[in-house]
Amino acid sequence: MSEDTMTTTTTTALETEAALHFVTPPPGLSPLTEFALSAVTEELYSLRAVDADGVRLFLVDPRPYFPEYAPRVSEEVLEELGTTDPAVLVVVRPGEGQAPTANLLAPVLVDLATGAAVQTILENSDEPLRAPLPR
Repeated sequence: MSEDTMTTTTTTALETEAALHFVTPPPGLSPLTEFALSAVTEELYSLRAVDADGVRLFLVDPRPYFPEYAPRVSEEVLEELGTTDPAVLVVVRPGEGQAPTANLLAPVLVDLATGAAVQTILENSDEPLRAPLPR
């Protein structure tokens, strides 16, 4: 992997409904690559697999919750995605009797123009896998 990295901080308002094509399957969801993204609330999105009933993740824009979050993504990942300015979302794990947590170690990057997406695991990062969402 290239040592060149770029800090990504941009998340532009996403469409209420969007079709996303992951250039590589998200970790743990192989072989799935086609997903439907839909807004649940103004801040929360649902990501459902098109070809597998019951496969759903929740995503949020991390900036309102973690204003200092600026993942360093390799140039290689950005080239694979096809953009240098992706929207950045993070997977949220709903709280079961506790506060929900966000996976800051593996952001989902989206090219808003094409719907291409990738979930990348940040290398050489100390970002948490389960960061409690501030209330």
